[in-house]
Amino acid sequence: MIEVGSREWLRATLALSLGSFLVFLNLYQTHPLLPMLANSFSISSLYSSWTLAGCTAGLAFALLVCARLADRFGRRRVMLWTLAGAIALSLIASGVEQFESLVLLRILQGMLLAGLPATAIAYMGEEFNRRALISAVGIYIAANSLGGIAGRVLGGLLAGWFDSWHATFLGIGVISVLLFPLVVWLLPVQRNFTPALATPGQLRQALGSHLRNPLLVGAYLIGGLNFLVFLNQFSYLTFLLSAEPFALPPQWLGMLFLTYLSGTLASSISGRCAQRVGAEQLLLVGIALMALGGLLLLGQTLAFILGGLLVSSFGFFLAHACASAWVGQHVEHNRALASSLYLVAYYLGASLGGFYLHPFWERGQLPGLVLGIELVLLVTAGLSLWLARQKAHRDQPLAV
Repeated sequence: MIEVGSREWLRATLALSLGSFLVFLNLYQTHPLLPMLANSFSISSLYSSWTLAGCTAGLAFALLVCARLADRFGRRRVMLWTLAGAIALSLIASGVEQFESLVLLRILQGMLLAGLPATAIAYMGEEFNRRALISAVGIYIAANSLGGIAGRVLGGLLAGWFDSWHATFLGIGVISVLLFPLVVWLLPVQRNFTPALATPGQLRQALGSHLRNPLLVGAYLIGGLNFLVFLNQFSYLTFLLSAEPFALPPQWLGMLFLTYLSGTLASSISGRCAQRVGAEQLLLVGIALMALGGLLLLGQTLAFILGGLLVSSFGFFLAHACASAWVGQHVEHNRALASSLYLVAYYLGASLGGFYLHPFWERGQLPGLVLGIELVLLVTAGLSLWLARQKAHRDQPLAV
């Protein structure tokens, strides 16, 4: 088993973190481009959001498939081949001229991008000892958020500099092609992988067991619904800020996503905070901060909007860290599948949020958007209280 601080640990951790960075770099590259895409193709804000929603939907639906393929054919092989295919699709998308073709390529790209997130933790669990695994996972998760920020910031900068959304796909694709060989070279060959032979009905039984567990289903719903409003509020705010009186160009819209950095801070302190106040209480605090951040948007100045997003990002990632850790703490078997189901709900929320928030945006603009956000957060706050009661009931000793 690979030990923390060893040469192989450094190589594997860097390879998986860099691979994860490339996944989210490619996934979120269209986020600041939505107003530009709407203008270029003469389509609505809802249709342009398909370039992001289609990609996250493809990722969500392919997570379980990629996890099963990795069980059969090996983690390393699945991670590298799917990532290579996803990078190639960014380069192909740079030459597309029809919106329908672009959306189709993004859906396929999302399916390929699922390969690494679905299998990276399983690779670490098989190759690293416990101490090495805990240390590597923290670095890996930080790379996720940095990749998401970089994809949005670079996507906006490239589109703004060259006044073309094609430049974003080409630039991100070239950067990814240059970094991908480093992932291949650094990632050690697996030593402890044993191919899993599928048993008839095994997956169905495991899925049924997890989906009948209220402690897991509640966490899945909270993660998905929170991400539904959190991610897609940025999508509609790019339309607000690209119009008068703000009239921000794409490169400045990309900078909007630097507010995610407050979430990186929240993730890093969530473990210590949960130990002090309890995961259930901290989950509710995160949701309350998201609601406060949404209300700050009603100030309708750039300062209030940025402040609201900083508060919302901190709250969202605090709640996300608690919900994902909750899943790991309340599952007794098929842990990888339970975590994959959380990610499925998480990215399905990202895909569906644009459709949910669109009527609020169309009828009420920013106040309508905030109303849609707050309604969902009332639901997730109620779910967090319900989860706490479910846990208390389950932990209550039986009367003798």
